[in-house]
Amino acid sequence: MIEKISEGLYRIEIPLPKNPLKSLNSYVITGDGALIIDTGFNLDLCYSEMIKGLGEIGVEPSKAKIFATHLHADHIGLAGRLGGEVYISKIDAEIAIDSALHPEHWIKLVEFYIKNGFPAEEAIKVLRLHPAVKYSSKIAQFNFLDERDILEFGEYILEVLHTPGHTPGHLCLYEPEKKILFSGDHILFDITPNITHWENLDDALGDYLQSLDKIYELEVEKTLPGHKNFYGGHRRRIEELREHHRKRLEEALNAVRNGSRTAWEVAQHITWDLKYKNWNELPTMQKWFAVGETIAHLAFLEKRGEVKQEGSDIIYYSA
Repeated sequence: MIEKISEGLYRIEIPLPKNPLKSLNSYVITGDGALIIDTGFNLDLCYSEMIKGLGEIGVEPSKAKIFATHLHADHIGLAGRLGGEVYISKIDAEIAIDSALHPEHWIKLVEFYIKNGFPAEEAIKVLRLHPAVKYSSKIAQFNFLDERDILEFGEYILEVLHTPGHTPGHLCLYEPEKKILFSGDHILFDITPNITHWENLDDALGDYLQSLDKIYELEVEKTLPGHKNFYGGHRRRIEELREHHRKRLEEALNAVRNGSRTAWEVAQHITWDLKYKNWNELPTMQKWFAVGETIAHLAFLEKRGEVKQEGSDIIYYSA
């Protein structure tokens, strides 16, 4: 599906097969030069829908530049295949390259989750199930962007904003004159962005909440997220996201008040917006994302002295 948002700005809906997100919002700025903001998985279906959409709005794929809000495969997967230069943060590019070229990256991550209580026989499945393993991009020509860098395409003058949390190097784009924010997965309206454990971030949730504070101050009339609906006010949504994490932190803290638990065990005491009756019915990847988010919340509480971590072979948390 293609939708004209405003003059020189379009949304191409890229399907994400067998994924709970269903689709990605890829935004395309046309005019004097073209910019594709996020791409979809490195899959033939995603590629054909992108090429079809670009053709309908008169954009030559090989002549367009690509901006990746972050390293996740649903946002950067097609970047190398489309062939244009790719704008991205240096930190996310380095993680993407490391995970693509070095299998030990994934082995080390699986071992960390096992230390946090994730059953080993199930954790090992992630080595073949994770979207970053299945749908990662070919190595692209990266151009690194930093906070306050400027991109000019068509009638749009875009300011780069570093918004770590969802990933260490997540970037948003802000058009101050038109008051448009391309929020990637920093702000989503129908679902909450996954805030998970990252080796590069000591406090992913703390960084995320600070990034929300920064975006809250902007004057925005239209927020364009990476997935699903994009009709809503950014300040109201930020307030909802803050409250969401406050409740989740409370649930995590309550889970360890009466004794030590692993992140795997704490995750089962948290309310997840998932269409399954119980924890055991969750697919492996949904459990993986839930445990990763639980670790991030426990790390936030530990930073603030509300929980403590103990153990070496297996990590436990207690109030």
